Amino acid sequence: MRITAVTCVKNEGPFLLEWIAYNRLIGVTDFLFYSNDCSDGTDDLLDALAARGLVQHLPNPAEGRNYQMEALKHARQQPIVADADWVWVADVDEFLNIHTGDHTIPDLIAACGNPQAISLSFQFFANDGVEAFEDAPVIAQFTRSHNPDICCADGSIEVKTLVRRDFPLQYYGAHRPFFRKALAKDKRPVWTDGGGRRVPFRFLMAANRDHIRKLPAKGARSLATLNHYALRSLDSYLVKNDRGDVNRENRAFDDTYWRERNDPAYEDLSIQRHLPAMEAALADLKSDPEIAALHEAAVRLHGARRDELLAQPSYQAMRDQLRAAPALPPQEEALLRDLGLWTKEAAQ
Repeated sequence: MRITAVTCVKNEGPFLLEWIAYNRLIGVTDFLFYSNDCSDGTDDLLDALAARGLVQHLPNPAEGRNYQMEALKHARQQPIVADADWVWVADVDEFLNIHTGDHTIPDLIAACGNPQAISLSFQFFANDGVEAFEDAPVIAQFTRSHNPDICCADGSIEVKTLVRRDFPLQYYGAHRPFFRKALAKDKRPVWTDGGGRRVPFRFLMAANRDHIRKLPAKGARSLATLNHYALRSLDSYLVKNDRGDVNRENRAFDDTYWRERNDPAYEDLSIQRHLPAMEAALADLKSDPEIAALHEAAVRLHGARRDELLAQPSYQAMRDQLRAAPALPPQEEALLRDLGLWTKEAAQ
């Protein structure tokens, strides 16, 4: 079974090898990376991996700002995608955590009944007070998340989707594929969630904006979930914020994204079943002196960029604001305030 992962990256150098090693363990056979505007050596590391036949690396073809959608449109024409049995569109901070069989994608597919698409629900892993960036596996450092069945005040959670070769594809989206709404009923794809259940009709048909990229979470992760490490360390979050923002001077910082994903109410260590094998696979990748040197260079540049940012008053203020932010999502804080139950202790 050929399973191709497609992803877009910018300044993800310190995290590439872990993501590749992990995905190879769970059954991904091929990787297509698109990169743009990298200043931390991400592109150099990917070029070295590509020269060894471990990945395919292309410059992002986007001419405007819609980098991901332009890349996905381009990817569809590449043999590494067109010839794959399954395509997995995901980001480098997203790890598919499979709970069935031998914890690989082929076993997940079998458990879901071999549908034409499987949409996996996010589980957002909190920063949980980790401040310093450390060159260590992300899946070992961050172990707490929101209740898997509810995120903030919402019982529906965003997904990413595995897509089978014969899906009646109109185009790939970042979260799910799309087919033409005029498709005959008997041609509509068989599509399940991460519990092997058929997805709701409104989601299947992308009926409206509320049903395009979210599925009811309860019961949707019995076979697999998608661990999303959107925050990582505070250091790395500052660098990530800078990645998409040319100039932050004289503008207020909105901490909503951080707070919505920094709920540490639930501990989940299940993905660490892969940790010993992944650490061995990482060591194997780093046994190549050039790969190891390029990884170390990306780590150094990541730390150097953090230091440059923290020399700026605006980023010092951002760091202090995030440190002081309540450990509850804004929606839960609002509910407690409405009920007259809000206290300083509730924020911790």
